[in-house]
Amino acid sequence: MYAAYNGRVGRRGHEEELEEAGAAMAGAAGGLRVDKWLWCARFFKSRGLAQQAVEGGLVHVNGERVKSSRLVKVGDRLVITRERERFEVAVLGLPERRGPSPEARRHYQETAESEAARAAQREFDRLAGPVSEGRPDKRGRRDLLRMIKGRG
Repeated sequence: MYAAYNGRVGRRGHEEELEEAGAAMAGAAGGLRVDKWLWCARFFKSRGLAQQAVEGGLVHVNGERVKSSRLVKVGDRLVITRERERFEVAVLGLPERRGPSPEARRHYQETAESEAARAAQREFDRLAGPVSEGRPDKRGRRDLLRMIKGRG
């Protein structure tokens, strides 16, 4: 953090620190922290949510439950459970930043089985119909009775 420049001893410039941080982030043994990768690949809206998911056991790397400090490398397979969705993806790249969604999708490929399972779940949810929000009020009961008796 401290170095000698131009014969003076002092704190390094901000630019050098940023360069080192970027190099450490992208090239840390050829990997990126799993929570950061999930955030950059837009599976979670914040890095904190990604970290909670990893620590809660909702993310597996190569079939193993991992800690959020685990490095993800190209070729790793991740199983990500988010609410009722389950993604099985192969890591194709390590993002340098959290960019737009089309850019993020270039860093992973979802398996065909995972896509099919999620599509089937969406179709099931669509066909299941709306979920009741409790007892209907007076107006709702009248509407239901009209519908049942065929008057409306």
